[in-house]
Amino acid sequence: FAVAEDPEREKFYCLSMFPYPSGKLHMGHVRNYTIGDVISRYQRMRGRNVLQPMGWDAFGMPAENAAIERGVAPSEWTRGNVEYMRGQLQRLGFAYDWNRELTTCDADYYHWEQWFFLQLLEKGLVYRHKSMVNWDPVDQTVLANEQVIDGRGWRSGALVETREIEQWFLKITDYADELLADLDSLSGWPERVKTMQRNWIGRSEGLLVEFSLQDRDERIKVFTTRPDTLFGVTYMAVAPEHPLAAAAIERDPSLAEPIEACKVRQTGEAEMSTMEKLGVDTGWRALHPLTGETLPVYVANFVLMAYGEGAIMAVPGHDQRDWEFASKYQLPIVAVVKPADFSGDPAQLVAESAHLEKGVLVNSGDFNGLDSAEAFDALDAELKQQGRSERQVNYRLRDWGISRQRYWGTPIPVIHCGQCGVVPVPEADLPVELPENVVVDGSGSPLARMEEFLKVDCPVCGGAARRETDTFDTFFESSWYFARFAAPDAGAMVDQRADYWLPVDHYVGGIEHAILHLLYARFFTKMMRDLGLLKVDEPFTRLLTQGMVLKDGSKMSKSKG
Repeated sequence: FAVAEDPEREKFYCLSMFPYPSGKLHMGHVRNYTIGDVISRYQRMRGRNVLQPMGWDAFGMPAENAAIERGVAPSEWTRGNVEYMRGQLQRLGFAYDWNRELTTCDADYYHWEQWFFLQLLEKGLVYRHKSMVNWDPVDQTVLANEQVIDGRGWRSGALVETREIEQWFLKITDYADELLADLDSLSGWPERVKTMQRNWIGRSEGLLVEFSLQDRDERIKVFTTRPDTLFGVTYMAVAPEHPLAAAAIERDPSLAEPIEACKVRQTGEAEMSTMEKLGVDTGWRALHPLTGETLPVYVANFVLMAYGEGAIMAVPGHDQRDWEFASKYQLPIVAVVKPADFSGDPAQLVAESAHLEKGVLVNSGDFNGLDSAEAFDALDAELKQQGRSERQVNYRLRDWGISRQRYWGTPIPVIHCGQCGVVPVPEADLPVELPENVVVDGSGSPLARMEEFLKVDCPVCGGAARRETDTFDTFFESSWYFARFAAPDAGAMVDQRADYWLPVDHYVGGIEHAILHLLYARFFTKMMRDLGLLKVDEPFTRLLTQGMVLKDGSKMSKSKG
């Protein structure tokens, strides 16, 4: 089933999401790859020039954890699984072009994503800054939200801390508008998947509003999509890492311990919505920009510095999270928006929970009777006169944090020099190869302890320097593999053969990849296009999201066997 480019024939590129080499194929694999094979064989019988490749998404945390349990090197465990699973696929008789097989942990594959990273760094699409992460103080490593169980590290059992560390990011937000707009062109995608991506990108229009502080010169800035609820603000909340929290501790050292307790939380959106709300009154007071009322400023564990300005205006009458916090700390809850046809006491609307719907303003001074849309414009005009508001478009989408403090991944190709700072690895020195015969124990990345990997001369000044020890998020590998299949032996990231095969005509995989993998693949395609590597705007013309094989109501799981 080997295939070559043939300009005289209509091509058809059918691709099923490549597997993680977890040990053995399960029924979900067989079902997924059978669907792709049926599509490919049908198109081949119709006379089309059909490409159906196969490869291995081989890096990542599951391999590292499995290797820790078995006391072997992740490379040994992974490559053994690849051999076994390849044999299984071949025995199943799927019509793959095995000449194009790729494995993402091979240096001749990740060489080109290191090269791509350097191009993006030069274009300003990569940056490094501090970010809040879940930190296991015993294993000395960053944990994914899924690895934090009841506030403790899954392996060490230690209380997880929220820590600010330097991370590498890709500016996916620079492409937010295009990623959103181009969803309308994907007529071959399930509407459900497109809706999930729209919601994830989350474009929203709102106001950036400034609140003055009593006895302090600075102002608190907050972004809100609901200025119609402004008269319902009864307190302000800031992240425990906010400068006002530090200033409160400096003024009253007894606040240090309770504020520190607010840092012990997971940073995932789902976890933060359900966790117990904790807060500390800083003693600072903000001034409401319209009423002049004083508002207590709390440190709250549900506010993150990484989002906006690290502060919110709390409207407990119209936000459930704020309502729960206000109920716990006995703060006022005021209804300022009611349904147009509601004639009762507005307080009834917020007695048991927050009233979330838009409507008509009440308890809002001169703005009473306006509907929510009218109030948006009227309040914006009023606040603008005071120099306290600015219209903004915000996105739920955040820049993609691509660095991981783990071993089994692609080394990030930069060098840290005390004299020159952060220096890109010269292209001639790529790939930066990951040492493979390493048995890991889970206590942080072994790369940070390997002098033979760490020590390097600075390519600028020639002085002693050290390599970056973070590795790429494994979604980095899976965000462009479909393009590499078109030219697996190219002496570049891709070559002109990609122009023949791309876009993928039919992509098959689970809907659980609707947001991260599928969004990142679209992002990579657009960046590769802008670098002149590809000529297409979108990677996949048609998308089939097959259902999941369940057992006792749960999906197939590598962790459960």
